[in-house]
Amino acid sequence: MATLEMPAVSECTVAGCSYNHDGCHAFAITVAGSDGSADCGTFIPLGAKGGLDKVVAQVGACQRLDCVHNTDLECTAPSVRVGAGSAAGGSAANCLTYAVA
Repeated sequence: MATLEMPAVSECTVAGCSYNHDGCHAFAITVAGSDGSADCGTFIPLGAKGGLDKVVAQVGACQRLDCVHNTDLECTAPSVRVGAGSAAGGSAANCLTYAVA
């Protein structure tokens, strides 16, 4: 069985996410979304901070089949950036590395 190294979340600029405090502290994120938007499915808008002490966030799954970096629902980008959501998807956090194939 081959092991796939998951791409790191190299940057997150979404201030309202519980996992983002000086970088994404989730163990892994899921990229989801529809209608031309690649939403961060792990976004949680709570006042409490969550996640791990050490920044190790990775992309655990990608549900955007139309992304050039998606192979068998796994992200193949070297790393991803997460930022403010777009009007298209209505999410507060999007994968900014998403690119339509």
